[in-house]
Amino acid sequence: MIKRWAAAATMSLLAPLGMAGRASTPATVPYEWQNVAVGGGGFAPGIVFSPVERGLAYLRTDMGGAYRWDARDRQWHQLLDGTAVGSYMGIESIAPDRVDADIVYLAAGMGATAPAAIFRSADRGAHWTITRVPFAMGGNEDGRGMGERLAIDPHRPATLFFGSRHDGLWRSDDSGRRWAKVAGFPLPGLGLPRARRTTHGGLSFVLFDPQQRGRMYVGSADPGPRHLFRSDDGGASWTAIDAAPAGLLPTKAAIGSDGIVTISYADAIGPNGVTDGAVWRYDPATAHATDVTPPRSPGEVPGGFFGVAVSRQDPQVIAVSTVNRYKPIDTVWRSADGGRHWDELQRRSIRDVSATPFLDLDGKANFGHWIAGLAIDPFDAGHAAYVTGATMYATEGFAAPGTMRWTPWTRGIEQTAIITLTSPTGGAPLVSGFGDIGGFRHDDLAISPAHVHLGPYLTNSNTLDYAGTAPAIMVRSGSTHTRIVPGPSLAWSHDGGESWTPLAAPPAAPHADGSPLPEQTGDAAITVAADGGAFLAEFDAPALSRDHGAHWLAVTGLPSRTRVAADKVDPHRFYALDFAANRLVRSDDGGLHFHPVATTGLPADLARARVVWREAQNPLMATPGHAGMLWLNVGGRLYRSADFGARWSATPGPLEIAYYGLGKAAPGSPWPTVFAIGRRQGVEAVWRSLDGGATWQRINDDAHQWGLRFRVISGDPRRFGRVYIGTDGRGILYGDPRPAS
Repeated sequence: MIKRWAAAATMSLLAPLGMAGRASTPATVPYEWQNVAVGGGGFAPGIVFSPVERGLAYLRTDMGGAYRWDARDRQWHQLLDGTAVGSYMGIESIAPDRVDADIVYLAAGMGATAPAAIFRSADRGAHWTITRVPFAMGGNEDGRGMGERLAIDPHRPATLFFGSRHDGLWRSDDSGRRWAKVAGFPLPGLGLPRARRTTHGGLSFVLFDPQQRGRMYVGSADPGPRHLFRSDDGGASWTAIDAAPAGLLPTKAAIGSDGIVTISYADAIGPNGVTDGAVWRYDPATAHATDVTPPRSPGEVPGGFFGVAVSRQDPQVIAVSTVNRYKPIDTVWRSADGGRHWDELQRRSIRDVSATPFLDLDGKANFGHWIAGLAIDPFDAGHAAYVTGATMYATEGFAAPGTMRWTPWTRGIEQTAIITLTSPTGGAPLVSGFGDIGGFRHDDLAISPAHVHLGPYLTNSNTLDYAGTAPAIMVRSGSTHTRIVPGPSLAWSHDGGESWTPLAAPPAAPHADGSPLPEQTGDAAITVAADGGAFLAEFDAPALSRDHGAHWLAVTGLPSRTRVAADKVDPHRFYALDFAANRLVRSDDGGLHFHPVATTGLPADLARARVVWREAQNPLMATPGHAGMLWLNVGGRLYRSADFGARWSATPGPLEIAYYGLGKAAPGSPWPTVFAIGRRQGVEAVWRSLDGGATWQRINDDAHQWGLRFRVISGDPRRFGRVYIGTDGRGILYGDPRPAS
């Protein structure tokens, strides 16, 4: 039976994408928003050049939306900041039209259980028509480096095909408004995965031959005897092609002007777990496929092949990229004779990363990993680009002999996951903790910093704290991609986060059940006293150091594994919640002893404020510049105290708060500016309060929603109105009130 889906809505980026019918709440206080500069930073599985206009290209990311390259201002522009549907920030596929340069399509959907849609734009992504579809996608799942799964018939531009992961091949004949499953395609799909966090490769690519009307190819990365299919009648009938190496799955394909298809193969859907691969070329004139896999050196860990490109000027010029070739490293291969001979480009390449120097992690930026996306400019055979797990490189010398120079092609791209951030009372305006790339000290928000946090380098920085009256002293905790951190998970800085020194944890007895200690996993957070004279670490048995970790003292009265907040003015005061006893505890002697505080005004159930995940933000905060002024988020309701936690009052404003942070007070206000991400009258947005939470004003608008994928928010204690927002995929945004016109 043919399935159909007809729900479509036309929307502008001036309205929340994917939220038709909801009343828009205008921003009460207009703000201007910009990205804090890092440059790239994440995995962008696919880059596609427009086939009809020079200088036009699109990039899809796995959780940070999609970008368009603008050749006039020479930067990338984010196309989905107006969406309020987080799933739509994971892009499964992208397809620029082959006739009209203004038309582009996106297949958007983060995972198997998340909303999925086909986006169509007639103005290069400024506005979108969105069609919800019944087939699931996996823009941020395994297999996201395959593609492209979405393809436009070059001879019938209103006809699109989409190769789904779980439900076979789909077709639209009205520019993506209605979709029907292609009943005649041989593989119906495996259905949604039964196990959580698993997925199918499904149909890995759909490819049209622009020279031959009706001819198209579809690859399948599902288990089975057949993996490549050909149609010569526009998808009405299909023939299996015998071009699949045993045990390998087709990942991507490209077609030359001679009609020959170059196909990359891997033994897993990737990007991790790939151990083998191949490259084949299929000639439809002879129905014969040839193995053209690049050579391998003795002892090389082969990895697989994903990226594939063919020059439009010369179909004999082809290129492929490896994935998971960790020894020696991933690379790009180029051939000028259809794969008979190969040139490994990593061997004769240099990388100039001066624009994003953090890539020089080990003193020299390597060629890259997870090179799933690879493209040759159809208008300039010397211009090529490839993606990695941390950036995208481009060169203008792809067709030239000698040393090949690559530079990051990332201006305007900010695709990172932020775990924590802080704006200290002195020094740099922003210090951050990222997932995968550690984090940064930003002296200038418009410049990519010289390096990530080092000494030690921890891939994830989970918590940060600074001394309120001595902000050059900072502490952080972190973890790595492995279960056990191979070294210290704590560090401190004497220069505001520019350099770090590891903090060794005190000896501790192992857990009886064999599970690792929190300091071994990065679960132990750390806090610093207001004057920087004491560090309090949240081990199983909390400990205090007054000599930068040389010695540790046992802390009494503080429950195990609870978050601690240090007063930002009084170095003797630390605060925490004792969830077992449902009470607040405080130290008045610099963190060595804690005692219960007789409080009034707190809710009966403080357990709603408990956080257990190491990346979760502390619900308890102290105010910079105000001794004893505390804030506490309990289940979305914000409470405040001005007397060291003795008396509390609930903020009266009708806002359900997910995250909050403190900034500089408005002139004449006794309260810090409170910034929050929360929900009010059904609207989830970014808000601020100048009167201690009594009233709230929305400060973002419908064009700035970033998928509502938020992780942390903070104000700036030195600049009134400035707010920093850490997102899950769009980097760090910062906003300032828009000047009056």
